Amino acid sequence: MGAELKAADFTTDQDVRWCPGCGDYAILKAVRSTLAKIGTPPHQVAMISGIGCAARFPYYVNSYGFHTIHGRAPAVATGLKIANPDLDVWVVGGDGDFLSIGGNHLLHALRRNVDLNLLLINNAIYGLTKGQYSPTSGIGTLSPSSPSGSVDTPVNAARFALGAGARFVARTADTLQRHQPQMLERAHAHKGASLVEIFQNCIVYNDNVWGDIADKKRTADSTIQLQHGEPMLFGNDREKGLVFDPAEQGFRVVTETDGNVESLATVHDETNLMHAHSLAELKAGMPVVLGVIYCAPAIDYTTAMSNGVPYQPLARDDLQALINGNDTWQVE
Repeated sequence: MGAELKAADFTTDQDVRWCPGCGDYAILKAVRSTLAKIGTPPHQVAMISGIGCAARFPYYVNSYGFHTIHGRAPAVATGLKIANPDLDVWVVGGDGDFLSIGGNHLLHALRRNVDLNLLLINNAIYGLTKGQYSPTSGIGTLSPSSPSGSVDTPVNAARFALGAGARFVARTADTLQRHQPQMLERAHAHKGASLVEIFQNCIVYNDNVWGDIADKKRTADSTIQLQHGEPMLFGNDREKGLVFDPAEQGFRVVTETDGNVESLATVHDETNLMHAHSLAELKAGMPVVLGVIYCAPAIDYTTAMSNGVPYQPLARDDLQALINGNDTWQVE
């Protein structure tokens, strides 16, 4: 067994070039420490990205990497995983990269259940191109491309993933330095496509977009961290809870005035798809859900494909012969 890995083993010699105060610094720290804890050697890890601020990850993580084109990272990563199933493949993209031009590619990676760790870094704005509104920007967002306020209904990334057939969907935030690595570890342990939405603050173009999540004094009241098999409680003293109402097909909040909150609150079952859809998009005024929203493993794409069409990697000479085929010639 090799030496224990450290975050430094996944750190490159490149200067990290994000704006001072950007939430991506905290996410990068969490990714490096998580990779070290998982223990896969750097040469067996691949970091794939598209275009945007988040797409710089391959430069800053000491592993194999590919900085692809806008929105196509899930497609490139799918090809890589099929060609080399033994690689740990991580795919990093922003809300614009994954949910706008890349929405179609993300959908197919999720529905096929390709064994990829997909990190959707969501700051609800286009940061790299100077602050235009993105697919996840809220109605009324003022930006260079929506000077009167956006009128678009925002995409809910978790609901999108569930609708696409994702078997693992989780949420965390850049400021949650203990919670974030836990979600990354859970995603990696899941065999198949795992999507982790990471709420991230763009300090320049969309500062404080996620509001109370980052406020230590208010986050307990404004968020709920799910734990499988435990009642859904939140608040500074865990004095509030979520109860699923079958008649309404959704959750409502209960407090101590309703009775014993711990006994009233619904126990979180991360395999319950109906609950997952409701938790992913609670009504205004209700807490933002963090943690593993849904986890229901199924056969992953590479395994299913190899079971149906057995294949093995080609040697270099065999690959060149396949490329040349029978209909090539050399011009002198």
